[in-house]
Amino acid sequence: MSRFDGQVVVVTGAGRGIGAAYARMFAAQGAKVVVNDLDAEAARESAQAVGGVAVPCDASTEAGVELLIGTARELAGSIDVYCANAGVARSGMVDAAENAWETSWQVNVMAHVRASKALIPQWVSQGHGMFVSTVSAAGLLTIPGAAPYAVTKHAAYAYAEWLSMTYADAGVRVHAVCPQGVRTRMLEDSGPAGKALMDKSVIEADEVAVALLAAIEAGQFLVLPHPEVAQMYEIGRAHV
Repeated sequence: MSRFDGQVVVVTGAGRGIGAAYARMFAAQGAKVVVNDLDAEAARESAQAVGGVAVPCDASTEAGVELLIGTARELAGSIDVYCANAGVARSGMVDAAENAWETSWQVNVMAHVRASKALIPQWVSQGHGMFVSTVSAAGLLTIPGAAPYAVTKHAAYAYAEWLSMTYADAGVRVHAVCPQGVRTRMLEDSGPAGKALMDKSVIEADEVAVALLAAIEAGQFLVLPHPEVAQMYEIGRAHV
């Protein structure tokens, strides 16, 4: 019997990249997977590949979260695992545009807040549930030239920590996934500077999913697909 047999898993931003890798991993573990993405065609293709269902919408807005969770419950049943994976990488220095900050805040942080608001009460009532936040190594460290991304990823990590601290005793499991360079469209779109910064450590999206499963089995909150991030984090703290 697989670990997630019969459980309903929702993954946002799962049309490709890390989200699609999560969908494959959970499906292989017996889950019924609900694939969300802004790109409707990508969502349908990813869902078809894992025998899941597609619910394309904007999972960062209140209306989008309500639509996603409501439709997922109608099509698949009560949600056991929610992977808040969709994210945006907006670059910019102190003069970054207001809309870069606003978009980053809504997608990288408020999407997590809105989903947990809709799910946590049920999970507390039933005594179990799992929230997976795809953060970034930038949420533990930082990244040059991308203030909106680095700051909102720090906020996403802080929110995952708060969820874990607050609801662990009620049976809610939380995992914060903090990869460094992953071979995805987001990395490709980061330009020469971003790719040069992470080129030597780039891993495949499926390796992130493997690291998540291992952390779930071990009961670890922090998921580090790049183990060297832990060392960099400790070095950074020592110099603060």
